[in-house]
Amino acid sequence: MKILIAGGAGYIGSVLVPKLQTLGYKVNVLDLFWFGNHLPEETGVVHKDIFHVEESDVMGYDVVIFLAGLSNDPMAEFSPGMNFISNAAAPAYLAYTSKKAGVRKFIYAGSCSVYGYTVNEFFDEDSPTVSDYPYGISKLQGERAVMQLADYGFSAITLRQGTVCGYSPRMRLDLVVNTMFKTSVLGNQIIVNNPLIWRPVLAISDAVEAYIQSINADPDISGIFNVASGNYTVGEIAEYVKEEVGKIMKLDISINTKNIDDKRNYKVSCQRAKDILKFIPKNNIKTIVDNLHENMDRFRDFDNPNYYNIEVFKKLKVDLI
Repeated sequence: MKILIAGGAGYIGSVLVPKLQTLGYKVNVLDLFWFGNHLPEETGVVHKDIFHVEESDVMGYDVVIFLAGLSNDPMAEFSPGMNFISNAAAPAYLAYTSKKAGVRKFIYAGSCSVYGYTVNEFFDEDSPTVSDYPYGISKLQGERAVMQLADYGFSAITLRQGTVCGYSPRMRLDLVVNTMFKTSVLGNQIIVNNPLIWRPVLAISDAVEAYIQSINADPDISGIFNVASGNYTVGEIAEYVKEEVGKIMKLDISINTKNIDDKRNYKVSCQRAKDILKFIPKNNIKTIVDNLHENMDRFRDFDNPNYYNIEVFKKLKVDLI
């Protein structure tokens, strides 16, 4: 099977690509390489903007995966215009072009951020999507564009991901568990802006498994699927990180709670992904922390700006809208 991954040199792609290669898939990556190239040498790479992709570029692929776009709220708020182009228009264009070229399956990296603010209940894929923030709005627009193309000959799958955390060769320290791990190790402290808000967390190895299950799903399956390793309040995440880092590194860690208002609050049901995609997460906050600790020597320069997407984004010499 031949797979093209747009944005495949990023945080998730740098773990997903080598895993797919070990399973025998032929994988090429389409990317502008803003964050460098940490992919295996045998990976085929196409250095091209998505909007310059033509049918000939995607012809012959069995699956196209969209991991590209702006990946968090700070980037979206820094440049809302580029956010909507990258997260809404780009997946629409790539899915449209892929379908015209005869690709049979398109997988879109969605986000649970589309749910916005929810009261104390689990949201499934049929629940309201009410995000008021540029990032969440753009991810929903991209999702809807992709899903409306689904038909008998073109499978479209959206994975609404929780906050992905854990070690990647293209490391990020601007994700909730990763950030708490860093501040625990550096300053024996975890800062919690609001301990009561809910977040679904997705271990990066579970994220990879969700993509593999989607690739292998019956070609007649299309749909939207929540994927997370578990739902936690930010306060609970902090307590788990404090306990695990303290235990494995013999540190006395404190939690500094700010009680700052946050209108992003959601917890999700992943039952549909379990039933249809056979997605069974294997991780939790403890195993994510253990994964970070095991690989810490590979990203010990915690202040490296390359580990923070907004810092890299601000330095890019691109035409921001």
